[in-house]
Amino acid sequence: MIKKLAAIILFFGLITSFSLLSAADIKGQVRLAPKAKPYSHGSILLLPLGEEKYIKTTIDPQGNFIYRHLKPGKYIIKMDLYGLTPVEKEIEIQQQSEILEVNLSITLSALDKTLVFIRELSDFMWGSWMIVLLLGTGILLTFLTRVIQVRRLLLSLKMVLRGAMGKDKTEKDEGDISPYAALMTALAATVGNGNIAGVATAIATGGPGAPVWMWIAGFFGMATKYAEGFLGVRFRIKNKRGEMSGGPMYYARHGIKNPQLAKFMGMFFAICGALACLFGTGNMAQSNSMALAFNDQFNVPFWLSGLVITTMVGAVVLGGIKRIGNVSERLVPTMIFLYFGGAITVILANITNLPAAFSVIFKSAFTVKAVGGALVGTSVRQAISIGIRRGLLSNESGLGSAAIAQASSKSSNPSSNGLIAMTGTFIDTIVVNTLTTLTIVITGMYLKTAAFGATGGLTSTALTAAAFSSVIPYGGYIIALSSFLFGYSTLLGWCYYGEKCLEYIFGITVIYPYRLLFITLLFIGSIIQGVHLNIIWYIGDTANALMAFPNLVSLLLLSGLVGKITVKHFYKK
Repeated sequence: MIKKLAAIILFFGLITSFSLLSAADIKGQVRLAPKAKPYSHGSILLLPLGEEKYIKTTIDPQGNFIYRHLKPGKYIIKMDLYGLTPVEKEIEIQQQSEILEVNLSITLSALDKTLVFIRELSDFMWGSWMIVLLLGTGILLTFLTRVIQVRRLLLSLKMVLRGAMGKDKTEKDEGDISPYAALMTALAATVGNGNIAGVATAIATGGPGAPVWMWIAGFFGMATKYAEGFLGVRFRIKNKRGEMSGGPMYYARHGIKNPQLAKFMGMFFAICGALACLFGTGNMAQSNSMALAFNDQFNVPFWLSGLVITTMVGAVVLGGIKRIGNVSERLVPTMIFLYFGGAITVILANITNLPAAFSVIFKSAFTVKAVGGALVGTSVRQAISIGIRRGLLSNESGLGSAAIAQASSKSSNPSSNGLIAMTGTFIDTIVVNTLTTLTIVITGMYLKTAAFGATGGLTSTALTAAAFSSVIPYGGYIIALSSFLFGYSTLLGWCYYGEKCLEYIFGITVIYPYRLLFITLLFIGSIIQGVHLNIIWYIGDTANALMAFPNLVSLLLLSGLVGKITVKHFYKK
């Protein structure tokens, strides 16, 4: 009873704290000086009159902005605080060494302050410490499993193909669904709008080099995902309804030897997982991307898209994991091949640009400026942070979510489940994300993003749709349909993940009310628009980091067990 009460207090404390923010309004001066050190919060955009590209600099907590080496002439100056840009004016620079003070002020609403708070919290959670923890865990598991993501990749793909052809021999094993269905459920949750909107957003904000860090994180993430699938089956339990329950909360609780730490890590993950599933990228962000794509391409009202999404998701998730697994087995391969067809068509139409595209991608990943020096406002550090952050959002390696799906599969061999889980990261990051990256870069659409100073730069699904439409007539329709299918499948998988997190805290009685709340919130998410929509994405980023932390710590503590049994099973026979 005490742990349930504590979980409720913490959960609602996190939610209500967003409405009690007291961020100060921004009132600042713009100082144009030839020698000064830029600050790090917020930004100011400066547009030379008659040109199309903004020059960008940063804002300090007192609202001061610094530009250096400006040529004499007229400029339009605009305040930009995470997309909140209601203030702009024209200024004139008489001399290059002139110090000109320009007073700008912006009054922040409660939603504005929430956006600033959540953005900066998300940036903190995804700072260098999280990147080191995430990559460090993957590197350690790669070493302990003897580079299993390379040495047993073909075997894992064969196992997936065997399941796809109905030749899986696990029907007599204990579990709820087949390992293949479990993989499709995990892929349903993994291959989502993070592959369309997330990759595009990473390029728009971190430059075309950001996907390189997605690939690097994805490679080591395959070992992480293997460990999650392995531990998910090894430490699963059977609940009161006779269904399998597993995931990070269970392998933390039953695998970590220190009882107090084990209880804390299990509860911490369950609370953060429920938060992410209800309010983050596993729910409202997906329904919003779907509604936005259909409104952009077909002018479908947001409320109508929301009603359709709610009805379709509700019809499946109310039936539980077996219905989710059955739908995912049929839906996921179809939607991936649909997207493959469009992306490969775009790449083949621009095949002569392929070497140049790879050159731009890799040069941008390791240099401050891209080819030609056009990249504005991005750095190697930013590309790394955004690439790894969006990579995790896309492939979920380190979140522990795949362990929840694999725990439900019919299996008597945790090592096999680890291999099957590992292919999810390979398909998502190495295959699907690469296709999205190449379509955007090979068509040159990355030049129309804010990272390259484009006014009203493209981002999210609009950027990917523009790349498709540059080759395929009505290519945006493919993106709209893919966004709908990807988002729909993600909603199915993440509804199940949240259900298992809350079941760990409250028991099976919470399952049905949770499902009703989930589909209600996804309708609300579909009708939220404007700059404040980013609140949902940043909450999702923060919740993902909060999920990742207890999961990664648990994986580190159990890494010896994973390595020992893996080596014995795969390399000593």
